[in-house]
Order: sequence, then structure tokens, then C-alpha cells
Amino acid sequence: MKETLRLSFRKGDLWAIVLVILLALLTVGLWGRKVVSDTAGTVQIYQNNQCIMEYSLFQDALIPVEGEYHNIIQISGGKVAIVESNCPGEDCVHSGWIKSPGRSLVCLPNKVEVRLVGKEDEVDFIVR
Repeated sequence: MKETLRLSFRKGDLWAIVLVILLALLTVGLWGRKVVSDTAGTVQIYQNNQCIMEYSLFQDALIPVEGEYHNIIQISGGKVAIVESNCPGEDCVHSGWIKSPGRSLVCLPNKVEVRLVGKEDEVDFIVR
């Protein structure tokens, strides 16, 4: 007297599957748009607390900055980095690439700061 349950595919099941797929595509599409808008921005290069240059984050460039030391800043593929420096320790070079608004790279010996400015800066917290 063992009863076997048989599951059958119904018309309503198809509609539910289509609805879930459409919602997933809509979510991915909106998330992808937000990622692009968050990374859109401007690269500002400061030396001695003065903005000396400004570039689009999507304008590939190799930018030399002279001062007490020599820095080369590279903008490529929506990211920016200090790729070469002759300052002691070269900590600025080891900082790597950044691509999010609100982030910055600093070469303290040469008094250079590279800032990414965009619509939505990523601030972890503010201390007052």
C-alpha cells in the first residue's frame, strides 16, 4: 500500500520561473549600472595641497610629477596608480591601484596626493 507521489509541471510553474528570471536580470542590470556610476569620476593630482592636474578616470594617461622626487602616475582602464617613484621606501608604488571614488594615493616625501572624486564617495566613517 505504498503510494507514489507524482509531481507534474503546470502552467503556473512556468510563469513563476519566468518571473524569477526577469527579477534576477533586472537586479543584475541595476547593480551593474550602480557599479559603473560609482566608479565614474575624476582623478585629481595635488602637490603641496594645490590641485596641479585633473583627468577623467577613463582617459588613459601616463603622468610625470616632478618635485623633490619623481613620480609617474598611470591611469588605465578606470583605475589609477603611482607606478614609479624614486622616493625612499616607495610606499606610494606599493599602494597599488584604486578605482573607487573617495580613495586616494599619497607620496609623502614628494608631497603628492592622487584623489578619486565621484558622485558617491566611499566613506567608511567620520571621526569628530
